[in-house]
Amino acid sequence: MIIGLTGGIASGKSTVSQLLKNKGFTVIDADIASRAVVMPGQPVLEQIVQLFGNEMLFQDGTLNRKKLGEVIFGDEFKRKQLNEIIHPAVRTWMLSEKDKAIAAGCRTIIFDIPLLFESKLAWMAERTLLIYVTPEIQLERLMNRNGYTEKEAMDRIESQMPINEKKKLADDMIDNSGTIDKTKEQLDHWLAQLRLSP
Repeated sequence: MIIGLTGGIASGKSTVSQLLKNKGFTVIDADIASRAVVMPGQPVLEQIVQLFGNEMLFQDGTLNRKKLGEVIFGDEFKRKQLNEIIHPAVRTWMLSEKDKAIAAGCRTIIFDIPLLFESKLAWMAERTLLIYVTPEIQLERLMNRNGYTEKEAMDRIESQMPINEKKKLADDMIDNSGTIDKTKEQLDHWLAQLRLSP
């Protein structure tokens, strides 16, 4: 079965992703995919340079993500242009990894996609699992984790789909507002309910 794992920023999705890896599940991570497709020599990197210029590269030819982020943050048109280059390549990379995992005999594959619903990628999975926390905990964890002011943290939270919207779209949910043990319990229950094995 193909599972789409998602969650809001600072909701603990990465924690659940790691717990699944520890249990032997194959996790295909969209963040790793987005780094893989912009490596030197990849067509995506060449397209980014054509569009945004050579100043987007470090001297060694790798992508200067910070510089690119500064260009697209606050410029909706440029961000859209960048996404049109990167997103198809990320999907292709992830689907290719999925095919390799199936060929290797994996029974359950987890697609770890932070913006699963925002990017309309739920079609890639047979079921979706949303990791969420209360808004208060999300704000507090994000400020503590990244050293953001309340406003900086709220800006990032508000740039994503509201968690209540995600809840309506998700097949399954884990509330990560409590202790790690409570999260592990819910995860084990979910795996048993769906009879999922690596």
